[in-house]
Parts: sequence; C-alpha cells; structure tokens
Amino acid sequence: MEISTQPPRGTSDILPGQSDDWQRLESLAKTHLQRAGYKEIRTPTFEHTELFKRGVGETTDIVSKEMYTFSDKSDRSLTLRPEGTAGCVRAFLNAGLHRQSPPVKLWYQGPMYRYERPQTGRTRQFHQLGIEAFGSQGPLIDVEVIVVASDFLKALGIEDFEVQLNSLGDAACRPAYRELLREKLRARLDKLCADCRDRFERNPLRMLDCKVPTCQEQYKDIPSAIDHLCDDCKTHWLKLVELVQAQGIKPVINPRMVRGLDYYTRTAFEFVAKDSRLGTQSSIGGGGRYDKLVEMFGGPPTPAVGWAFGVDRLLMLLPDKSLSALPVFVVSSNPQAALATATELRRVGIQTELDFAGQGQAARNFSKQIQQANKLQASYVVILGEDELAKGEATIKDMKDGSQKVVSQSELASYLGKVILE
Repeated sequence: MEISTQPPRGTSDILPGQSDDWQRLESLAKTHLQRAGYKEIRTPTFEHTELFKRGVGETTDIVSKEMYTFSDKSDRSLTLRPEGTAGCVRAFLNAGLHRQSPPVKLWYQGPMYRYERPQTGRTRQFHQLGIEAFGSQGPLIDVEVIVVASDFLKALGIEDFEVQLNSLGDAACRPAYRELLREKLRARLDKLCADCRDRFERNPLRMLDCKVPTCQEQYKDIPSAIDHLCDDCKTHWLKLVELVQAQGIKPVINPRMVRGLDYYTRTAFEFVAKDSRLGTQSSIGGGGRYDKLVEMFGGPPTPAVGWAFGVDRLLMLLPDKSLSALPVFVVSSNPQAALATATELRRVGIQTELDFAGQGQAARNFSKQIQQANKLQASYVVILGEDELAKGEATIKDMKDGSQKVVSQSELASYLGKVILE
C-alpha cells in the first residue's frame, strides 16, 4: 500500500519558521495569563463521550454533527475533545480544586477536534488557548477575563477588534424567554432552515445563532434576551457593562449573539476582528459565564466564567515580522573546532549555528559559509581560520558594520555573553 505524504484533510503540519510564531504566542500567553493569576492545566485530548454530550449540549452542532467519537477495545465510547471547558471542569472536580479558596483560575492550550468543512481559519484539528475562573458570582470576574483577553490581543499586536456583549439570562428568566421565542417563530417555521426547525422545540435560543442569511432575516424583529431578564440578571448585566466601560473598553451590544454551546448563563461575549484575512470567520474567540456546569457534573454549586481563542486564527492576524536574527554563526575549515566552539557558546545561553557539509563533502569554503550566515541573518560571525586556531584566538565579525575584533578562544564566550546577553 502506497503511503501518502499528505496530512489528513483538515489538518496541517507546523513547520520550522511557522513554529517560531507559535512559540512566540505561547510564550507571551504564559507570561500574560500567569501574571493575572491563572495557572496552567493540561487535560487529556480525549474524554468519555458523555462528558461532552451533557456539558456542551446535545442540541449543539458540535455534539450532533462534529465530534470525533470512537469505541476503545473495552467498548467504551470516547471522544476527541471538541473544546476545552468540559475537560477543565471534570479535572477541577476530580482533583478536588473546588475545595480551594475561590477563585480558582486556570489556563490551557492545545489541539481540539471537530469534523466540519475546512475553510479559512477553521480546520478539523485546531488549537485553542483558554482560561477558566471558578468560584466568583459577581460581574467583576467577568470583566477581568474580558480585560485579560483584550490586553493579550494587544500584546500580540492585534488592535483592530471589537468586544461584543450579550446576556442570556439564567434558569429564572430564560424559560419564559424560550417560550416567547417559540410563540414568535412558530408561524415562520416554513421559512427557516432544517437545523432551525429542529432546534425550535429542543432549544429555540440556538436558532438565533444560525448563520443562514434567510433565517437571520426572520429574526430581525425578535425581542432580545436582554429585554426579558429577571431582576438579578438585569442587575448583573447593567453592572457588567458599566465595569467593562470603566476599563476603557467600548463594548458592542449584540442581542443575537448566543455562542455555540449550551452551558452559558448570563454573560456571553465574543472578540470579533476586522480583518479580510479571516474571510467570513471574523470571530477569533469568546466565552461567557457557565454557573451550572460544575453542578451538572456532580459538583457543588459553583459559578464560573471563561473564554477560548482560536490560536490558528490569532496567528493569521499577527503583524508581519522579519525572521529573528541569529546571534552567532561559526565559520571554520575545521568542523570539529567549529562544533566545539558552538557548543561552548550554546552552554552559556547564546543561540549559535555552524555549517554542516553535505554528504561526502568536506567543509565548505569560507565564502559559502559567510553566505549561509547572511541567510540566517547572523548578528556576529566567529571566524576560526588556521591562523586563529594555531594561536588559540577567534576573530569576531560584526555583520552590521563589518568591524572585526580578535579575542582569545578562552575569552570568547564571556565576551559574546556581555555583548549579546547583557
């Protein structure tokens, strides 16, 4: 059987060069999120299927159409994770984190899996970065997670986005709003798509999330959930908007935004980028409050809020940057000496490269090695010619201005350390 070198449809390789951007984003995320008190959690890439059916919601497209589900050798139903929150909640309970003083603040990153038609910014194996905060009831923690997300985007150099806000109510007011939707939409069912007609009885709120233009036409005059909140939800909503604005963020109120997951209560938000590179997929991330999910999984009543960003989409929006300059390249006709010098410099923390000849070839001449150093945008070249090796010296060439300095080989690492690392 012939082996295909193509990756499976909807997946891609992250190649050298591309991985530099991934590492930069991941490093910035770690610094930024942990500075705000969020601790990293790593959960399995597959879970028991029921976790997602109950947590994400059987009426969602994710559960009904998009999950990668399989049976293992013991006939247990397992699913590749389609999102990160359900696994975090399970781990939160399994590890007893719910017994810690609130809020318990976590962050995660990693691959997720959904079977859907690949398109710009949307693949079958995609990557998410997210945070979850457990244990705080009021709108202040909602505002924190929104501000942390907004500041993270700006730290990445992504500036042209808006924060869309909505409130979905809770168990006290949402049932009445659902019935209102059914009342308003019953006579329009023949004008709606098959998915919306299916959601009409099971979860009419999800109808508003439909992306079919003809369906959205039918929803233009539908009352918003914000106008039908109970007193507690309304108080939470008004304070949320006030606090977000006080942080210098101008939210866009979007009463049609319900998110694609069933577990949200009250606060829902999305970050929407204005960038043609995303095509029609303008949402780069979002989240909201899910105050009943921990209890649904068998834990104590625990308010919670969080968000997730599509890392693949964020990378599409990163400002163009030239390749990072290589600090040092070692040039020598003696490969053994070049490797020994590179190893010494690496051990003191200086990224260093050297020339590796092709199969069956001797070391390339100095001119070819200098060309390679230029391709890698080396800041300095360490030259170890026959004269330098005989005298125990090294010539350091500054590739920006062409100046050269001779130092003893024993002082090379300390000298370059001061120039490059300090």
